[in-house]
Amino acid sequence: MTVWQGVLVSEPTAAAAGTATSFDDYVLTRSAALQRFAYLVTRNREDALDAVQEALAGLYPRWARVSASGEVDAYVRRSIVNAHISAWRKVRRLSPSEDPTLSASAPVVPDAANAIADADQALRLCGELPPVQRAAVVLRFYEDRSFAEIGRILGCPEATARSHVHRALVALRARLGGEDG
Repeated sequence: MTVWQGVLVSEPTAAAAGTATSFDDYVLTRSAALQRFAYLVTRNREDALDAVQEALAGLYPRWARVSASGEVDAYVRRSIVNAHISAWRKVRRLSPSEDPTLSASAPVVPDAANAIADADQALRLCGELPPVQRAAVVLRFYEDRSFAEIGRILGCPEATARSHVHRALVALRARLGGEDG
């Protein structure tokens, strides 16, 4: 079992989504993996929990149809991404002002090791990507999905999935190059 920043990122055993015979079984076997996926997409534990809850609430009335298709994980992941994009669009319309007293009192934590600094930088840079590109990168490099699977989960053609990953990597490389120089 591996925990990173308080989030379980790997389990000793992973139950296959195809073995779930009921909605309750599916939720019991897949909710932890779905919450990890949602956390990596949203970068916020509460938002991740909300996105998973919303996705599962939408799945429940459609369980018979979706489970018969055998694409339950793809359906739920797409629902999670859609929920995050909707929330992101709502928040983006707001323009909060930063409280200067909070930034002055923010604690400065030194890097414990290069690996932690690199992981933090990667997470921060991925957080700057548009939600669909971030989801594509998480699916490709965290979940080791093929472009065809990414396209199916995101509801787009395989070529578009490749484009999302490519554009995200170009943007990440540009940001890394700009920060190093």
